[in-house]
Amino acid sequence: MLWVKAFHIIAIVCWFAGLFYLPRLYVYHAQADDQLSRDRFKVMERKLYRGITTPSMVATLLLGLWLMSFNPGYFMSQGWIHAKLTLVLILVGYHIYCGRLLAQFRDDRNTHGHVFYRWFNEFPVLILVGVVVLAIVKPF
Repeated sequence: MLWVKAFHIIAIVCWFAGLFYLPRLYVYHAQADDQLSRDRFKVMERKLYRGITTPSMVATLLLGLWLMSFNPGYFMSQGWIHAKLTLVLILVGYHIYCGRLLAQFRDDRNTHGHVFYRWFNEFPVLILVGVVVLAIVKPF
């Protein structure tokens, strides 16, 4: 079980690294004023989303389910796990929305400015704080 937990944490770190950096790339992409830069950002965003962030999300979810399978009765009776899973589902939605934004940039259809992406970039921090507090403190 400790190996599964260790790889789960590694996957979480990789997933969040991607979710922190991808919107930052969107900030720079929205500010780019030449085609060479925009093309470079498109490649970076696609490789980050498809090559690191999405596989890390899948690994996080699968390893988390595997961890819960060791003692499902305990986990499903705890209020904190329901709150944590709700935050994880919200984060999956954020991840999917990042993919939609990626497609908009790819197709040169971005409608947001760099300020929007600066604020958008802060959202996963809030989710991370909630998930860590729930997993460690288990307040209810």
